Amino acid sequence: MPSPSKPPTRRSKRAAARPFFRFYHSDALRDKTVAVLSAIEKAEDGTKHRPALADIVVELTSAGMNYFYLEPLRLAKAGFLVEQSAGLGISASNSMMAPVIRTIINRMDHAQLVAVCKYIRLLMK
Repeated sequence: MPSPSKPPTRRSKRAAARPFFRFYHSDALRDKTVAVLSAIEKAEDGTKHRPALADIVVELTSAGMNYFYLEPLRLAKAGFLVEQSAGLGISASNSMMAPVIRTIINRMDHAQLVAVCKYIRLLMK
């Protein structure tokens, strides 16, 4: 891990070289995501877009969970019962996380929302 005394550019280059996982999602979800991010980034006060951003984060979370957990089960032909059990667990997890996500995003100010948008865009590259 780089020491705090090193210049930020060195940390940035190191962060860019780190391993990562990404997931595929629908074109429609990407279009909605880009529209919401752009609306917040262009707005003088992006706080009016908090509910839309919260919805996008919830949808992206659900899409990621499906991609990383359910899709491998389908590919492995794990069976109907296993897939249904996993789907039920993921659905329950998403149901618990959604209100937390909404609460947190609905308390953010404009600068915090823009930071979240910037991070989501980084993940989209």
